[in-house]
Amino acid sequence: MSLVERYDCFLLDLDGVLYRGDRPVEGASEAVARLRAAGRRIAFLTNNSSRTPDQVADALGRIGVPASPAEVVTSALATADLLSSRGVKSAFVIGEDGVRSALAEAGIDTLDGEPPRADAVVVGWDRGVDYAKLRTASILVQRGATLIATNADVSFPAPDGLRWPGAGAILLVVTATTGVEAEVVGKPGAALFEAARRRAGGGRPLVVGDRVDTDVAGAAALGWDSLLVLTGISRPADLDRSDVRPTYVARDLSGLFEEPEPGPLASD
Repeated sequence: MSLVERYDCFLLDLDGVLYRGDRPVEGASEAVARLRAAGRRIAFLTNNSSRTPDQVADALGRIGVPASPAEVVTSALATADLLSSRGVKSAFVIGEDGVRSALAEAGIDTLDGEPPRADAVVVGWDRGVDYAKLRTASILVQRGATLIATNADVSFPAPDGLRWPGAGAILLVVTATTGVEAEVVGKPGAALFEAARRRAGGGRPLVVGDRVDTDVAGAAALGWDSLLVLTGISRPADLDRSDVRPTYVARDLSGLFEEPEPGPLASD
């Protein structure tokens, strides 16, 4: 029995699973089409806070994966929900459109420049980050702002298979400067996974991702099964260094439609 026949819904990570940068992963669009044809429910979840759900859906459409914004769950949305539930009114943001838009829609004032105070400092992936932003974020945290990270991924899968600095790398500057640990909202935390399963209509989920430390670890903490695909960050050798193991390992999304191996692949 193939994996697609064993689960009710499929929670698909994006970067490193469906695309790398703006380039599609080979076979990704065909795999999603086959899942839909089989009647399986899908949610797209991502630690990347830079895009809004509409922008994510547009990006998926450009690589041949039709998707609705309602199927997309981002760490930016989860961050905005968390801060709104705590009554946060203002935040200094290191981040792009996705997190800024989510915070604004939640009624949270996003501060720019050099504000003297903020309720929170939110750190996400920001390709325009500079020393001034890092300095201001660090000062505000030292003045009492709560430090929140959309995610702690230190690397980002680039189109050429190399790694770029991720939100976690930016966050390290602020934590090293201030000595304050951030509260991390995204994977491997439970909130993003649970929101994605709700978006997919519930049932028995399979988490599909490219990172042992976020996708696999988060699924394992919830007692959910996971498929690690080797098209992004993690490699078989990483399994030997990890305390958590995926339920299945496949070279790419074609593994969803095959009889799985009895256990995760050893490094080879």
